[in-house]
Amino acid sequence: MKTKVFIFGAGMRYFFLLMIAAMMFHEQAYSQVEVTPWGNLTGIRKQGHLLGFETSLQFIKSDGAQILTTARERQRPIYKRSSNQQIVTTNLDSLYFEETVTDLGSTKAQVGVQLTAHADTSLIGAFFIVRLPVAPINQSTLKLNDADKPVNIAALSSAAIKGLSGVKSNGFFYKSAGIELNVKASEADSVFIRRDEQSSAILVYFTLRANQLKKGEVVQKSYQLEAKGPIDKTPVTLALNAAVQGRKFEGLGGNFRLQNPTTDPQVISYSLDNLRLAWSRVEMPWRYWQPEKDINPADPARANQLPSQVTQAMEMAQRLHKKGIPVILSAWSAPDWAIVGKPNLNPVNNVWGNPLNKDLMTDIYRSLARYISYLKDNYGVEAAYFSFNESDLGINIRMTAQEHADFIKGFGSYMATKGLKTKLLLGDNSDANSWSFINTAMADAAARPYIGAISFHSWRGWETATLQKWADAATRLNVPLLVGEGSIDAAAWQYPGIFLEPAYALEEINLYTRLLAICQPASILQWQLTADYAPLAGGGIFGDNGPLRETQRFWNLRQLANTPKDLFALPIKSSYADVSCAALGDNSKGIYSIHVVNNGAERMATVTGLPAKLNKVQIYVTNEKDALKALGSKKVSNGQLQVKLPARSFVTVTSE
Repeated sequence: MKTKVFIFGAGMRYFFLLMIAAMMFHEQAYSQVEVTPWGNLTGIRKQGHLLGFETSLQFIKSDGAQILTTARERQRPIYKRSSNQQIVTTNLDSLYFEETVTDLGSTKAQVGVQLTAHADTSLIGAFFIVRLPVAPINQSTLKLNDADKPVNIAALSSAAIKGLSGVKSNGFFYKSAGIELNVKASEADSVFIRRDEQSSAILVYFTLRANQLKKGEVVQKSYQLEAKGPIDKTPVTLALNAAVQGRKFEGLGGNFRLQNPTTDPQVISYSLDNLRLAWSRVEMPWRYWQPEKDINPADPARANQLPSQVTQAMEMAQRLHKKGIPVILSAWSAPDWAIVGKPNLNPVNNVWGNPLNKDLMTDIYRSLARYISYLKDNYGVEAAYFSFNESDLGINIRMTAQEHADFIKGFGSYMATKGLKTKLLLGDNSDANSWSFINTAMADAAARPYIGAISFHSWRGWETATLQKWADAATRLNVPLLVGEGSIDAAAWQYPGIFLEPAYALEEINLYTRLLAICQPASILQWQLTADYAPLAGGGIFGDNGPLRETQRFWNLRQLANTPKDLFALPIKSSYADVSCAALGDNSKGIYSIHVVNNGAERMATVTGLPAKLNKVQIYVTNEKDALKALGSKKVSNGQLQVKLPARSFVTVTSE
């Protein structure tokens, strides 16, 4: 097909405008500054490759001991994007910051910082910090602008700022094997350079203000950053061992805790219509089910006087059950009579939640079992599992490891006497880091008959060694492992604009791919498939009144959900750290699916170890511009396959 171009007058000018716009779009797509919703830059992307460094804001109080730094889950920031700008508003105690990061293209970014004091403040200093990537000293150069000599990196101290002397400068140049970084401040001020004691990274501190700030005083500074470096397109080998079949992956799951009556229904319906779901999790609104200890909840139920929170939660469970999706019941909070103390829905002295009243355990068992029985008898739903949500932390029922084990034994036994088949989830932990919480119950032989599955939430604890502990626990008990809440940032509801960022979408699916490979879960249950943390946008969700539409996160989920059901985990190893992979298959059926996340630039991948009987595969990709795009079929030759991995993409290779 030929394209006609009119080479005259307005047509020519229009053509050039289109070309300029296309080039600008191309530049933006291949040169992107990455910003966290709490305001830290993590680097600048060039053709998908991350030229990595990190920035942060810091407030060191006058005693030198109290140090507040912008970081994940440390503040309550507000994040928004406006075209090529990302704007973060946050505070460190009495110091309030508005940070505006402008993507200038060509691997350049401008960072504007406005600091406002909300109280008279004495301080060592407020700083804009640049953390440089760790590199061998003999391969690194750091030079302050206008300085005669480079900084002696080997002699850098890890002493606190309070003990260091600043140097007047408006910026620096840093070079190592992987990056050249130029940082220039709008004005010269005191610059401090030190080593981080734990990581040995070089930290460059630009002083925003030192000594004193008066209430209402405003400080404005700006910094221009330019990163350069080679684009890493290292080819990757993905070595599959199809002879070893691990645990079964039943498919993607979802959480359906109802919180937004106006916007939840559309997201729920769209998700159920467009995603194959293998598991679901709904709330048991226990507080509303039995608010008084000495009433029988069945009495108001018979009079059709159950609170709407209860009927809606039961109807949600019924809807899922009718679609053939197993249901997990989780209770977030308890009636006042069932707990010790006043309900603690927010942390007091860093302690969350309330313990159950041990003197009323029989009443507690009875109340919970009546709910499960009522759901079964009146809605036709026999819950597969029950849990208290994040009881290791106390959201909002708090347990010790021993109390958790005792509850599993006690309630499990009680349900058995009532003829209920519902089992208990072991854990359902707030994140992977608190794995020791499940050890007491695992070691208790009396608890084991009542444990149906193990569960943790994926908000934190992503190190391979930590995740492997959950896989090992499931192997030891020979029960399924569930990721009861899947996603990457528990505070993201505070800054929902981040859900639309390609970096967030890729980080989320990258974690899921690693979870599949390391943990071999039966399901990863997305948090949530409602308007809360929604993978859809528009329709009034988070104030977006545009049409309801899919986001990159939704297409990632759909690509994962399209995995054929009940495949088994297969070992697969990536030769390159920037590429994550997980393999699933069933040798008896000859069905295979390999999920790959390329976190960097475009590169070639060679898949080895494919079964000899596999002749052709289909390839699909989701990224910033493609939504579950079919790239066509490819032939497998001698158990090998070559696939081009587009930059920053989620790629699935599946047997025909």
